[in-house]
Amino acid sequence: MTVQLVTGEFSKLETLNMITQMFEMRIKFHEDKIMSSHNEEDIKMREKKIKFLQGELAQARTYLVSKEDPIAVLCTITI
Repeated sequence: MTVQLVTGEFSKLETLNMITQMFEMRIKFHEDKIMSSHNEEDIKMREKKIKFLQGELAQARTYLVSKEDPIAVLCTITI
């Protein structure tokens, strides 16, 4: 199953806000799992994922700054 989550053209600021919120949601998911975990390996794995997501968000921000408005966004989720 594929769900169209976002489709359209947006300003840089709107695009950055959407992407930031999506990354923050994923980061919070892992933070919540860390808070409820007692397994050190699981915690380290999730901390690594959080750092990766933070790096990806930083790259996305850098990319968006170099682009002109409007920005075409297509975001799908495949289940």
